[in-house]
Amino acid sequence: MSSRETRHGVAGSLRRKEALAGYLLILPWIIGFLWFLVYPIGLSIYASFTRWTLIRPPAVWVGLKNYTTLLKDVDTWWAMGVTLRYMGMTLIPFLILALLLALLLNQKVRGMNVFRTIFYMPSIISGVAVAILWASLLNPEIGAINQVLRFLGVDNPPRWLMSSKWALPSVALMSLWGIGGSSIIYLSGLQNIPSELYDAATVDGANVFQKFFSVTLPMLSSTLFFLFITGMIGTFQIFTPAYILGGASAYGSSRALLFYVLHLYMEGFRKGKLGYASALAWLLVILSAIMVSVIYRRTEQYVYYEAGAEKP
Repeated sequence: MSSRETRHGVAGSLRRKEALAGYLLILPWIIGFLWFLVYPIGLSIYASFTRWTLIRPPAVWVGLKNYTTLLKDVDTWWAMGVTLRYMGMTLIPFLILALLLALLLNQKVRGMNVFRTIFYMPSIISGVAVAILWASLLNPEIGAINQVLRFLGVDNPPRWLMSSKWALPSVALMSLWGIGGSSIIYLSGLQNIPSELYDAATVDGANVFQKFFSVTLPMLSSTLFFLFITGMIGTFQIFTPAYILGGASAYGSSRALLFYVLHLYMEGFRKGKLGYASALAWLLVILSAIMVSVIYRRTEQYVYYEAGAEKP
């Protein structure tokens, strides 16, 4: 055997040992991925085709019966309607207000980092604590919001969570508490816009509004698109405020707060219909995937990507 073949054999052996060491190092992650993600997903797919209850196991295969049942279920489509109305109330206002806040936080003012921290902190507070806080603020009798409205001369302020008319707008109002997180993402996008573009616009005689619509918005379009997609997915997943304010409290009798995921929870864990709840979950996944894919197909029309940037 020549020395060259010997070197190739040694190099091949070292590569195999390195590959084996690499696989051993990532083995805990692979096990966790398979056990905590792949297995539950596969089990939920299987469960959606069964009549699986907490009271009478084991699961009984029923085929598409769960899916045909949920398509006829009035509560399912009511819950979907509540979720979509909530999306309409919050998604666009949330994006606009977060952008306006980011523009303010992007100013070069002494102590701005303190303000950025203050506005970001509410987005990391526990959702349960926030829901309880807003339940107190929106109390129709002693809540701070109605006290202020009465002070301003409003004789009959809304009953907020206790009113079927105002319950959903109340939760929508509560969601604006977390715009600081989105503002920080906007802020990172604003600070990545080359200053040369603004200098060129100034030379061309552009005013503040022209710079915003001709430079800032196009350069922020990818960030805006990211926040729009994540915000849309997030509204489909609303559970904590729905559960605290509409499912586990005195407001539970109001169907105005029957969000889709809360409906899924009620079917699966209060009624014990695990198979039916799994079918509800996969219906939500399918509808969300369709909406996101339709939006993605049209990104080139309204999202600007810098030269060399990879499109989604």
